[in-house]
Amino acid sequence: MSQAVLDARTARVLPWLVAIAFFMQTLDGTILNTALPAMARDLAEDPLRMQGVVIAYMLTVALLIPASGWVADRFGSRRIFFSAILLFTLGSLLCAMSTSFNQLVMSRVVQAIGGALMLPVGRLVILRAYPRSEFVRVMTFIALPGMVGPLIGPTLGGWLVEYASWHWIFLINLPVGLIGCIAAFRFMPDLKSAERMRFDTVGFLLFGGAMVLITIALEGLGEMQMPHARVLLLVAVGSACLAAYWLRAGHIDSPLFSPALFHTRSFAVGIFGNLFARLGSGALPFLLPLLLQIALGYSPAQAGMSMIPLALGAMFIKPLAKPLIDRLGYRRILIGNTLLLGTLIASLATIDGQTPTVLLLAQLSLIGMVNSMQFTAMNTVTLVGLSNQNASSGNSLLSVVVQLSMSLGVASAGALLGGFTVPGADGAAVLEAFHLTFLCIGAMSMLAASLFFQLDSKQAMVARHIDTE
Repeated sequence: MSQAVLDARTARVLPWLVAIAFFMQTLDGTILNTALPAMARDLAEDPLRMQGVVIAYMLTVALLIPASGWVADRFGSRRIFFSAILLFTLGSLLCAMSTSFNQLVMSRVVQAIGGALMLPVGRLVILRAYPRSEFVRVMTFIALPGMVGPLIGPTLGGWLVEYASWHWIFLINLPVGLIGCIAAFRFMPDLKSAERMRFDTVGFLLFGGAMVLITIALEGLGEMQMPHARVLLLVAVGSACLAAYWLRAGHIDSPLFSPALFHTRSFAVGIFGNLFARLGSGALPFLLPLLLQIALGYSPAQAGMSMIPLALGAMFIKPLAKPLIDRLGYRRILIGNTLLLGTLIASLATIDGQTPTVLLLAQLSLIGMVNSMQFTAMNTVTLVGLSNQNASSGNSLLSVVVQLSMSLGVASAGALLGGFTVPGADGAAVLEAFHLTFLCIGAMSMLAASLFFQLDSKQAMVARHIDTE
């Protein structure tokens, strides 16, 4: 890709443009969960089976991340970034106009296509347009809105639902998206690859097909209540697609993700650890607002404000994460932290109507801190051992796995919650279903600790700080 020469004004505005796009994406990822019960009532759906709205977005993002760099190289960064913001904004409008569950899911897919391209293309342009001496400073600035979005998203979503309507959680994207489109057209450099890059289309279809089929299978156990034979068939076909991808990738020149990446032990452990350890973390933003509103009778605004400690805890521990990793090493941190995270998730099964608010907030704050430590440690251990040649591909696969694991976490939580909920149940029976779901999700998270036992105990303690959250 050609190097951009930025004028002074563009150099000042470009980080703001990418940061605002990142803020839109992270805000949208957290503002929706608090509104799910209100959306379910308006659309005449069961609020315990609304996970498809969340999964559709996450899964679409995971599918398109591998293609984002190639699309930007092929068609130009300005055109793709502009189109990404436009699609995200259009998808937001369609979500607000949806009158049925299926319309809402399809609108979320449109929104996710834009969301999948915004941040990767913006990050790629920053990488190409700024000298290495400026890159860390600019990326740190861009990452700040990623912390603000989860902090205000649940609360803003709760207040909008309670004092306006759920439609406004999407409508607030429209003016920001319009400004973003104008700014993208004016300030985004138009970078293209000088050479026509070859894209692994067959590998993309096999890998994407595997993700979609396995996720739909989990969804089938929950929201769609598919017959078990159909679920097993979907899992079998999805697994076959994944096996076909890896067998093919081993003997072609430019696979979507090279199996050679897994020759690095820390990368292999980190990828599989991310996939399974994040199942519980991915389920929490979906389950907690439902628990608070459906089972405990919180208002949307109260449920949203109750989620603030998760974000505050994550922000508090971030400066301490790297020193702790440097002191104790990846293996000790990840084994101990994974077991602690699973235990804390399982402890949510003790929450009921008599739980003091202070205790609940303290519990959520601790989960936020442990979650943040987990993410930082897993991300760094995954990428730290890769060569410069493999770092880009490894980071792309990590981004896919992060989105996929959160999607699978929500799908698994929905399947468990649906399985434990007796038809027509209310009150104590619904609360018991949530308790059993938290126990299972916590146990699943704890099992991921066995993967981190495979890390080399003599691996260097000090590592480059890489944070893709």
